[in-house]
Amino acid sequence: MITKQQALEFHSRGRRGKIEVTPTKPCSTQIDLSLAYTPGVAEPCMEIYHNPEDIYKYTAKSNLVAVVTNGSAVLGLGNIGAAAGKPVMEGKGVLFKRFADIDVFDIELDTQDPDEIIRTCQLMEPTFGGINLEDIKGPECFYIEEELKKTLSIPVFHDDQHGTAIISAAALVNALEIVKKDIKKIRVVYSGAGAAGIACAKLYLSLGVAPENILMVDSKGVMYEGRGDTFNKYKQEFVRKTDIHTLEEAMVDADVFVGVSVKDIVTQKMVKSMAKDPIILAMANPDPEIMYPDALAARKDVIVATGRSDFPNQVNNVLGFPFIFRGALDVCAKSINEEMKIAAVNALASLAKEDVPQEVAEAYGVEHFKFGREYLIPKPFDPRILVWESVAVAKAAMETGVARIDIDLDAYREELKNKIGKGRTIMRVMIEKAKLNPKRIVFPEGDSKRILRAAQIIKAQKIAHPIVIGKRKVIEVLAEKHDIDLDGIEIVNPAKSDKTNEYAQKLFDKRYRKGMTQEKAASKIKDPIYFGLMMLESGDCDTVLSGVTSDYHTTVRPALEIIDLEEGVSRVSGLFAMIAKDKVYMFADTTVNIDPTAEELAEIAIESAKVAERFNIEPRVAMLSFSNFGSALYPQSLKVAKAVAIVKEKAPHLIVEGEMQADTA
Repeated sequence: MITKQQALEFHSRGRRGKIEVTPTKPCSTQIDLSLAYTPGVAEPCMEIYHNPEDIYKYTAKSNLVAVVTNGSAVLGLGNIGAAAGKPVMEGKGVLFKRFADIDVFDIELDTQDPDEIIRTCQLMEPTFGGINLEDIKGPECFYIEEELKKTLSIPVFHDDQHGTAIISAAALVNALEIVKKDIKKIRVVYSGAGAAGIACAKLYLSLGVAPENILMVDSKGVMYEGRGDTFNKYKQEFVRKTDIHTLEEAMVDADVFVGVSVKDIVTQKMVKSMAKDPIILAMANPDPEIMYPDALAARKDVIVATGRSDFPNQVNNVLGFPFIFRGALDVCAKSINEEMKIAAVNALASLAKEDVPQEVAEAYGVEHFKFGREYLIPKPFDPRILVWESVAVAKAAMETGVARIDIDLDAYREELKNKIGKGRTIMRVMIEKAKLNPKRIVFPEGDSKRILRAAQIIKAQKIAHPIVIGKRKVIEVLAEKHDIDLDGIEIVNPAKSDKTNEYAQKLFDKRYRKGMTQEKAASKIKDPIYFGLMMLESGDCDTVLSGVTSDYHTTVRPALEIIDLEEGVSRVSGLFAMIAKDKVYMFADTTVNIDPTAEELAEIAIESAKVAERFNIEPRVAMLSFSNFGSALYPQSLKVAKAVAIVKEKAPHLIVEGEMQADTA
């Protein structure tokens, strides 16, 4: 549980707040400054003056969003005012940047007058590529968005309305598929007639829900004709002629409940009264209209989504707004229309049916996610959302004529993959190369669920042909327990393979001059790592991956005994790659060689550089020591300096320096 003090320290320590502005062009020299400001800046100014659309070419407008609030409906805190709402708006900026690399200025307006908000946004149009309205109370939020959409030629999006609607709609679409119900025939009850509730209802209508099958409940009960209230025009669309007046009555035989109201308003009795296979989207925050466990305790056929991260099926707006704006900005869209919102719904719904990468599951502390009643929509930290949703939104913008530019969607898809970060780019390059010519990969640790999951994914994504080593029965039981599909995955048991004797003989032939007896070779070959490496040596596979459940020396020793050195290489060495967002660091040798000579160090550096080049990385080699360029003259540091000289002589094309300390490097 986060404490008050933790939260306050997080926001106040170091540079206060959560955001900063950083330049994207160098500003180190006089020429840099002359280009960035006067006199060089005059050139793009005049280009924009003659062709206003060039503002997208020469400025940050195409990647800049205003998050605008007056603080009248901040989270669950109510009308706390513009200044008190600023930490939330900064947080929104962090999410835009983290998930979609979009820059944000948060704009807090000290006014409760919707016309002043409208006029301010209109005046800011030249600055921003889009406006995200945030935490503005209803019904003013509807009026503000309507007027801005009429008068501005940039996307305007009230996330409290449409974010919830889009994410919950994706959950609804997939839940209906699971229970095999037709969206045109379902009865839907809404609890909450504010911004989110009305937006959900409108979007669900666009997806096919019949207007006559909707009942909306506000704080006074069902919105029905003759209730005696004066409904605003936004609510009026959902007022019905009905004898049903309470939420409890409305829930009887309902197929879907959509909650954007208050906690604990739905009882287990209400859940039991719903139709077969009911769908409950209880999205009040921080506590839903009915808690997830309580709904499941009421009946087993219910599908439940909430706004909470500690329950399955979290309806989280971060699944929507960063990626919707990303797609809209990248085609310089004039608006975010209904078709773009529906495209986002369908993209999220489709992605949920794809096999989920292991790192996503690990990020949430679970073994695996699989499409079904407890996994209706993707998780926010699934990096694939950026590509799937943004491409879908951009495509819809072009098809509906609101895009200022047309883009190549295939090229755009690759560009988005690169935005995820250098580390993920490297991984993507590896995957794409592997798909061109899938190799046979042996996993000796076939009794690991993590390994089996990896094998399933690489098979499904056609990255490679996986072979797992172990006892078939053990592997099948493990796979069934953890819902892993073994279809297409080859299983090899060294104790029963017709290759076992052949491999034992080859191992003996390689090692008999180093003390290996035939009996010992026959025993060792039953070890999955020895067996897998002998498969590699014999050409029966292309790669062996091990070390997930075994320690380093257990894995590397058999490799040293079986695999010969490449011609021209005198020493085996180890290399680690460490991947950060925008950087890839390789460290060698931190695993095999204890005290290499200068000549061996030079060879390790050259071979490591070759690995970097295979990953399309230009190697820049730092030779590390406790000394900086002769600052400490000891035999160990002189050895490193000598190694640098050898590298420069043998591989003059390499960028290499040393000896140096780590911080210098």
